[in-house]
Amino acid sequence: MWVDTIVAFEPGRYMHAIKNLSQAEDYFHDHFDGSDGLPATAVMPASLIVEGMAQTAGLLVGSVNQFKEKVILAKIQRVELDEDAVPGQCLKYEAQLTRVDTAGAATEGVVLRLDHHDGEWQEIGRISLMFSHIDNNMSGREFPEHNFVFGENFKNLLRVSGMDIFED
Repeated sequence: MWVDTIVAFEPGRYMHAIKNLSQAEDYFHDHFDGSDGLPATAVMPASLIVEGMAQTAGLLVGSVNQFKEKVILAKIQRVELDEDAVPGQCLKYEAQLTRVDTAGAATEGVVLRLDHHDGEWQEIGRISLMFSHIDNNMSGREFPEHNFVFGENFKNLLRVSGMDIFED
């Protein structure tokens, strides 16, 4: 999970989520470890920042049909990351739904970073993503009935964020 909590949500419109960055997370130990002769610098890999946005935006897309459809990331349209994120900071993913239909959806989002030293959110990136509703795929391929995309981890994230919207 690359999202810790949801802080703002309007189904079918937008979702804002937070990821707290801790030195205890494994990915910081290898990225960048100093083996290239440069000083070791703990930096969150850009691919994990994109994954955090994909999880936030994917939950937003799934909310449109009350998570009855399986939603997968289909395409990364644009990623612009201007700054790094390091341990002790927080990331905020602000995803907005720009298009949704039976085949899938498109989202636009910004990534903000909070450095606790200055106490202000700073925009560090923009990410545009496309999602597919795989239950309505054109290949004719069948998928399991249970929703393997929105599993227990995502359900728990929504519940602890105050959004108990799943029917059990």
